[in-house]
Amino acid sequence: MSFVGGVGPATLAGSASSGNGDIKLYTNKKEQALYESYADLYAIIKTTEKLERAFVRDAIDAGRYEEACGKLIGQFKVLWASMKDTVPNVESFMSDYNMQCPMAATRLLHSGIPATVEHRTKPSLTSDPEALGVAETVEHFITAMDSLKLNLAAVDQICPILLNLINSMDKIKSLPADFGPRAKVMSWYKKLYQKPANYELPEDDVRQLMYELEASYNTFLATLRKK
Repeated sequence: MSFVGGVGPATLAGSASSGNGDIKLYTNKKEQALYESYADLYAIIKTTEKLERAFVRDAIDAGRYEEACGKLIGQFKVLWASMKDTVPNVESFMSDYNMQCPMAATRLLHSGIPATVEHRTKPSLTSDPEALGVAETVEHFITAMDSLKLNLAAVDQICPILLNLINSMDKIKSLPADFGPRAKVMSWYKKLYQKPANYELPEDDVRQLMYELEASYNTFLATLRKK
């Protein structure tokens, strides 16, 4: 990964230069690994910011953007999960290193999904997106509700299902842009995304999510019957 701005590999992951030569930032392998993790985190944030700005300026097509953004989000989640003891607040980390990356902060910390998914801007490439989208949406609604019934309610268990559900609804282009069930699922996904992977939904949240999923599923079926 490349570095931009006033901080780079020499500053974050190895040594800082001075009038007397190089000064090592670490004295053992544990400290070295820590600084290398800082460097990786810095690089992911900076790269995400540049990718977001490229997408806004139409300098990258939606398909390539979504693939790259999804990869960066995954890398960020894996890396930060291993660093939360030393970097409990990524926004503070960004402030400490004078990182002006508001788009990256939104994408990595608050959204957790590419803009093309969040705002339904990626064109479908399938020959029959309606039929495929309907079948997948039904499947993912049922999977989500069954998972909750089986008490599989940790973030890393339910979030992937909710994201699959969002993506499947996006294949149904006849659904309105402000389709209520999609907005409900998106709201839950964003809420859970900001929790640790092992966070278990409390009983009240499980009950509320189940209620909203069932209501959304019924609304989805009713919408299909009107077509």
